Amino acid sequence: ASSFSRMFVQVCLYFYCKCLWRCLKFVVRKLTGQCELQRICYNTKPGAARTMKIEASLKGSKSKRLQTSVNVHPDAIEKTIDDIMELKRINPDINPQLGVSLQACLLQIVGYRNLIAEVEKLRREPYDSENPQHEEMLLKLWKCLKPNSPLKARISKQWCEIGFQGDDPKTDFRGMGLLGLYNLVYFAEWDTEIAQQVLSDSLHPKYSQLSKAEWEKKKFDKAIGYSFAIVGINITDLAYNLLVSGALKTHFYNVAPEAPTLTHFQQTFCYLMHEFHKFWIDEDPLDIMEFNRVREKFYKRILKQLQNPEMALCPHFAASESLINM
Repeated sequence: ASSFSRMFVQVCLYFYCKCLWRCLKFVVRKLTGQCELQRICYNTKPGAARTMKIEASLKGSKSKRLQTSVNVHPDAIEKTIDDIMELKRINPDINPQLGVSLQACLLQIVGYRNLIAEVEKLRREPYDSENPQHEEMLLKLWKCLKPNSPLKARISKQWCEIGFQGDDPKTDFRGMGLLGLYNLVYFAEWDTEIAQQVLSDSLHPKYSQLSKAEWEKKKFDKAIGYSFAIVGINITDLAYNLLVSGALKTHFYNVAPEAPTLTHFQQTFCYLMHEFHKFWIDEDPLDIMEFNRVREKFYKRILKQLQNPEMALCPHFAASESLINM
């Protein structure tokens, strides 16, 4: 009986708040002469703060047309903006900037959804050693990370030198599929110097960028390394979870002027790899068995950072001036 009473009270509160909120919106519109979408665009600067408010407003609308606008095809966005302006009785000639701002927000919202689908497709595609493209990417990973050490054979213990578990890396991609390989290759190809440094440090943590005197001062004599490739696949899983949970909206809406792409996701992976490596060194774990603890702590730290609507994990991938001026 008590649980039923609590549920009844919660339902009543929900409908009361919903009705109250809609009444409040109606009153504010009458007072300001602007609908909620106008107030958001005019009073909130571009980026995550604005786009997330627009997304919440559209999804929470009583109009089915507005609710479904966040799920349209990218090619239909312009027409969708026209429909929204018509439905809200907004004159585009008097409010030309509103359409531009709404379009930028909708491109980000729809793009984020499409990015999840693209990333999921890669994650579900298994590594196939009979596929020449897959094999070519794997060999590219080796060449980028070990340019001065030729691979003696496709099946080789040498793969352990870049952090795979055995003599055939294909077995290590089971969890994240091609997504893990795509991310590792991107990191090794486009952030080559950092990737090679992280690999070197993971193999010889005592002799990383700190001098011997600094290591001794910090008592890092027990510092241990980790398997670079395996950790890369694990950080891919971390980035994937941040994406599908919606946590990365803050970052992507701040760095992508329009639709976030796979490149944005891979750039974020590079950032996470570099940051995790520094975090691992700072945590100074006793042994590799502490990996899950360190990873979880790192994940919570990133999540906390992403709760800030101003957050951009990779500032050097910041939005273009065109977005700033919208």
